[in-house]
Amino acid sequence: MSTPRHDLPEPDEFTRPYWDAAAADRLLLRRCADCGRAHHYPREFCPFCWAGEDRVAWEEASGRASLYTWSVVHRNDLPPFGERVPYVAAVVDLAEGPRMMTEVVDCPHDGLRIGMPLEVTFREASDGVRVAVFRAA
Repeated sequence: MSTPRHDLPEPDEFTRPYWDAAAADRLLLRRCADCGRAHHYPREFCPFCWAGEDRVAWEEASGRASLYTWSVVHRNDLPPFGERVPYVAAVVDLAEGPRMMTEVVDCPHDGLRIGMPLEVTFREASDGVRVAVFRAA
């Protein structure tokens, strides 16, 4: 019996463009044509003005962000996270406005600072599945 993975997405027809872009090292957001606001995680409607899916479209993010908050995780019993401890679970403010839960990589833990500039990079989670993470810019 294989160990279940808790870090892999389950793409559906709607989220497929997001995961296809991530596999090509591109971060997508959704932006509403009515109110102009971008949002993340991807939703079929605008969470701000409730415009329908015909008014919300995919757009490529700049990849720039700033660190909002973080926690260094030293223990996680869910596979495969336990193999990666310690890691930095974080929330970042994307340049386009939305906040995003993610991971900060390639940065000493004592070098993390609220507001520090970050840039997106991608980590391979499984064959063909890449996830957006951030590193110091």
